[in-house]
Amino acid sequence: MTARHVTVLLLFLLAVVHAQLWFGRGSLTDVQSMQRRLSAQQDKNAQTKLGNEQLLAEVRDLQSGLEMVEEKARKELGMVKPNEVFVQLVQAQ
Repeated sequence: MTARHVTVLLLFLLAVVHAQLWFGRGSLTDVQSMQRRLSAQQDKNAQTKLGNEQLLAEVRDLQSGLEMVEEKARKELGMVKPNEVFVQLVQAQ
């Protein structure tokens, strides 16, 4: 092999490596895209974790006493205790 062949071979390998850097798997645009997807997934995970913590706190409240059960029955089902009067105010439009 002559020096000219070695130079051409090295230039070819440099071009291949350079093309991989810009267009192939692990390219700069590919890495940026993965970073955006990772950030979005981390945000989604944080929101889900917060929701899970709220549900867990609600479950603990329901297990520990009847106050939470009573509150849910009043708010969600419109239930009242015996001898209570339910008053609903409706605003005229």
